[in-house]
Amino acid sequence: MTVAVEKTSERRHRAPATDRPRAPRRAGDWARRAPLLPALLFLIIVTQLPFVATLVISFMDWNAYYPAERRFAGLDNFRRVFTDINMRNAVVTTILLTVAVVLVSLVLGLLIALLLDRRFRGRAAVRTMLIAPFLVVPVAAALLWKHALYNPGYGLFNGLLTGLWRLFGADRPPQPDWISSMPLPAVIAALVWQWTPFMMLILLAGLQSRPLDVIEAARVDGATSWEIFRYLTFPHLRQYLELGGLLGSIYVVQNFDAVFTITSGGLGTANLPYTIYQIFYTAHDYGRASAAAVVVVVGTIIIATFALRTVSTLFREETAR
Repeated sequence: MTVAVEKTSERRHRAPATDRPRAPRRAGDWARRAPLLPALLFLIIVTQLPFVATLVISFMDWNAYYPAERRFAGLDNFRRVFTDINMRNAVVTTILLTVAVVLVSLVLGLLIALLLDRRFRGRAAVRTMLIAPFLVVPVAAALLWKHALYNPGYGLFNGLLTGLWRLFGADRPPQPDWISSMPLPAVIAALVWQWTPFMMLILLAGLQSRPLDVIEAARVDGATSWEIFRYLTFPHLRQYLELGGLLGSIYVVQNFDAVFTITSGGLGTANLPYTIYQIFYTAHDYGRASAAAVVVVVGTIIIATFALRTVSTLFREETAR
C-alpha cells in the first residue's frame, strides 16, 4: 500500500517536469513566427480579401447602369458566363494562345539551353543578353513589337523585306500590315520572344544537374550524341519541361498586356482577361465580370496545383541524391 502511494506521489511530482519545457518551447515557436505575421496579414489583405469580395459580387446582379436594381442572382452569372458565345470564343482563344506560346517557348528554350550548356568564350555575356527579354516590362515589350517591328510604315520587318526585295531588283516591295493580316500569330510571337528566356533558364538548370559520370560512361561505350540526348538527357529533363510548361501556362493564361497593347482585343484575339476587362469597364456588369474572374482563378489554381506537385517532386529527387 505504501509502495503504491509512493509511486503515485512520484508520478504527480514527475508530471509537471515533463510539462515544463512545453511553455518555453511554445514561446520560442511564437517568437520565431511573430516576425512573419505582418507579412501574412499583408498577404491576406492584398490577395484573399479582394478575392472574397469578387466571389460575393459574382452571386449578385450588379450593373453600374442600373444601380437601383442590384440584387442576389445566385448562379445566374456563372450560367451566363458558360453560355455566352463571346466567352466561349475567349476560352478558345486563350487555349490557342497558351498552348502555342508555351510549346514554342519550350522548344526554343530547349535548343538555346543545349547551346549554352557548351563551353565557349563569352558564354556569360551571351546568357545575360538572352535573359534580357524576360526582364522587359510586358507593356514595354508589347509596344516594342507593335511599333518597332510590326509597323507597316517604319517597322523593322518591313524594312528587312524592302531591303531583300530591292536586293533582287524588284521595284515595289511588299509592305504588309502584320497585325491586321495575322493578329493572333503577332501576339504569339511577342509572347514567345518574352517567355523563351524563362524556359531556357529552367531547362539550363536541368541540363547542369545531369549526372556527368553516366554521360561519360555512355560516351565511352560508344553512344552517339543523339542517343545520349534521347535516352539520358531528355528523360532527365522531363520534369523540368513539365515545370516550365505549367508555370508558363499559369502566366500566359492571365496575360492581358500583349493583347490590349498590340490588338486591343480585336480581330479575334480577345482572351479571357481582356473579355473580363470589357465586361467590367465597357458593359459595367460587375456580377458577370466577377463570375468570369472566379472561373479564371479556379482554372489557374488547378494548373498551379500541378506545378507545385512537380516542384515538390524535383526537390525530393534532388535531396535523395
